[in-house]
Amino acid sequence: MSEKTFREVIAEAMSEEMRRDDSIYLMGEEVAEYNGAYKASKGMLDEFGPKRVIDTPIAEGGFSGIGVGSAMNGNRPIIEFMTFNFSLVAIDQIINNAAKMRQMSGGQWNIPIVFRGPTASAGQLAATHSQAFESWYANCPGLKVIVPSNPYDAKGLLKSAIRDDDPVIFMESEQMYGDKMEIPDEEYTIEIGKADIKIKGDSCTVVSFGKVIKEAQKAAEELAKDDINIELIDLRTIRPLDYETIINSVKKTNRLVVLEEAWPFGSVASEIAYMVQQKAFDYLDAPIKRITTPDAPSPYSSVLYEAWFPKAEEVVKAVKSVMYK
Repeated sequence: MSEKTFREVIAEAMSEEMRRDDSIYLMGEEVAEYNGAYKASKGMLDEFGPKRVIDTPIAEGGFSGIGVGSAMNGNRPIIEFMTFNFSLVAIDQIINNAAKMRQMSGGQWNIPIVFRGPTASAGQLAATHSQAFESWYANCPGLKVIVPSNPYDAKGLLKSAIRDDDPVIFMESEQMYGDKMEIPDEEYTIEIGKADIKIKGDSCTVVSFGKVIKEAQKAAEELAKDDINIELIDLRTIRPLDYETIINSVKKTNRLVVLEEAWPFGSVASEIAYMVQQKAFDYLDAPIKRITTPDAPSPYSSVLYEAWFPKAEEVVKAVKSVMYK
């Protein structure tokens, strides 16, 4: 075991897979000469050279399309967006080509491609650089969507994503790249589509994912002072979603709070709330609560941003509400 940062394990996962398979390459803005905008590909150009670690112009639609075409021809590209806000420029390639090619070709082509980069807010980056698109991409059949919350999960899930024969959206966070964690020295992968129970408890189920799960962990510590022991589930994968783990937990706790850093309308929390009331309605002792950002773009002002971002206090309040305390 050795302590590594989130950015280090991202580079490590990609490098290990590229050593294993010559068809894998990395392409995106500043991934090569600059070692990545957030240094998440540091050292990779020196090891693999400019044919496998490729700097691109600021043209997301162009290099995403090249990636899709090369995947159809036997390669396994990793396409990095400097931020998933910029993926909107390439969304036609992702949604109308990568996600649909297997079905539209009658199975003649599959698209083994990973689109990765930072998602959601990162402080004072203002409205157009602070958006969470997990539910957007998860809404599209043909895509898998992964949002790790820590370095250990990130490495294991990214290796699985690179090996997957379908297109995968792998979403990180600028605010997590410096997070450190003990990482096994031996190789490991994590199965796509399996949630992880971070904290076991029987008072209330709390479901979250990505960097905002840290707020749920803070809330768990605060609630424990009042002998309220939440069961905290980290989704890890948004599509396919691990409904079974959530529903089994709700059957035990009889209560559910969902914490998500995204707008409320059509959110991941909305989907979870629907499926739980469909599959476990008779086990619920209280209405489901969800905590999201306000239904408004992220503000630039630090004071307004602080009010906009979901916080541990909201989780504490929601949990106590469903427990009628």
